Amino acid sequence: MSGRYLLDTNIIIALFADEAIIKNNLAQASEVFIPSFAIGELCYGARKSGRVRENLARIDELVASSAILECDAETARQYGEVKNKLRLKGRPLPENDIWIAALALQHDLILVTRDAHFQEVENLPIVVW
Repeated sequence: MSGRYLLDTNIIIALFADEAIIKNNLAQASEVFIPSFAIGELCYGARKSGRVRENLARIDELVASSAILECDAETARQYGEVKNKLRLKGRPLPENDIWIAALALQHDLILVTRDAHFQEVENLPIVVW
């Protein structure tokens, strides 16, 4: 299970829920990264929740202890390519998920997700935990 992984938002939520499978797999990973887009999704979810302060604090702890990947010009190029290929296939994905896929492709990472729609992205290695 060792490898270099990028965590989708739903995996981070499962980690926050203390799912043993997530914690066990992360313990065996050689490198783990968090996409900045997932941080945005988590902050949005926290602000909609009934425990805003606690949830934002948990996100801050994650950010402080994680390697966060941000968007740059190469990410944008990858995004454009992925989005166009999906358009040609008639298989759109949510915008943030296209950015997350672009980051994984750019950095040659395995995307950890529970969203089946990522299978539509060509050459994107995926694992479901």
